[in-house]
Amino acid sequence: MTKSRLLLFVAVLLLACGLNPHAGAQAYPSKPVRLVVPFPAGGGSDNVGRVLAQKLSELLGQQVIVDNRAGAGGSIGTEVVVRSPPDGYTVVLASTSEISVNPAIYKLDYDTLKDLAPVAMVASSPMVLIVSPSLPVKSVADFVALAKSKPGQLNIASAGNGSFTHLSGELFRSMTNLTWTHVPYKGAPPAIGDLAGGRVDAMFSTMPAAMGSIKGGLVKAIAISSKTRMSTLPDVPTVIESGVAGYEPEYWYGIFAPAATPRDIVAKLADAVAKAVQSPDVAANLVSQGASPATMTSAQFADYVKDEAVRWAKVVKDSGAKVD
Repeated sequence: MTKSRLLLFVAVLLLACGLNPHAGAQAYPSKPVRLVVPFPAGGGSDNVGRVLAQKLSELLGQQVIVDNRAGAGGSIGTEVVVRSPPDGYTVVLASTSEISVNPAIYKLDYDTLKDLAPVAMVASSPMVLIVSPSLPVKSVADFVALAKSKPGQLNIASAGNGSFTHLSGELFRSMTNLTWTHVPYKGAPPAIGDLAGGRVDAMFSTMPAAMGSIKGGLVKAIAISSKTRMSTLPDVPTVIESGVAGYEPEYWYGIFAPAATPRDIVAKLADAVAKAVQSPDVAANLVSQGASPATMTSAQFADYVKDEAVRWAKVVKDSGAKVD
């Protein structure tokens, strides 16, 4: 065999064996991608995750499968991804709860800022104060007055101890000097179901989790935490205009991968997510759920995540929120 033929043979062999350093990036994804949603099916994160997964499947040319791994305020599902191979085939739809709140609430065996790579922001949503149809209140002022007249007696639901719904309630409680009884559930769906049935009195929920029940008249929305009213609920005032200045927690969703995931794979995922959330059908679906499609770049999102971790660690400390 001549030298030139030998070199050609070796080059072909390297390509066949996948030793070309650029082959992995070109091939990705070559199999289905698992999107871990660290909350139960039917909740806000699940709703957003399934809409996103369907569009990503189209854009990536491989099926993106939603895998619900609930527990510990989203920490269980998040850790599944932290411990997964950093190859881009297991990612998590994480949120303010898992990334920014949980490190200040739980004793985690991982670091959300060091062990996960922010890929792309998906959407953001204000919180909404929803109450049971049987609760005799129509406004934030009514709700505060009732809570003050019955200290400790109102039952306030959440999606779980240490969840963002829990913390949002604690923040409101501390800002209004109220006392009540916290009732944690395993996810938003059972909490909202009991709220609709009058078994609990109120809840601070994400918009995607509550929108169906609000539109269906199963629960009453009396205020949202955004700075301005939302087009999807134009008659519902903001908490700020209702008299509680400075109350504006925002819940965001983003895709994260194990920290060691190759940058080219992260970049490809980020590009696909950006295209997905800005596509007309996905954007319209998110808006209908009360969420705003993200417009941040990956770099902006990475900086935002760091800032949010600092912000919510302080909120946890100042409000005294704890896992019951």
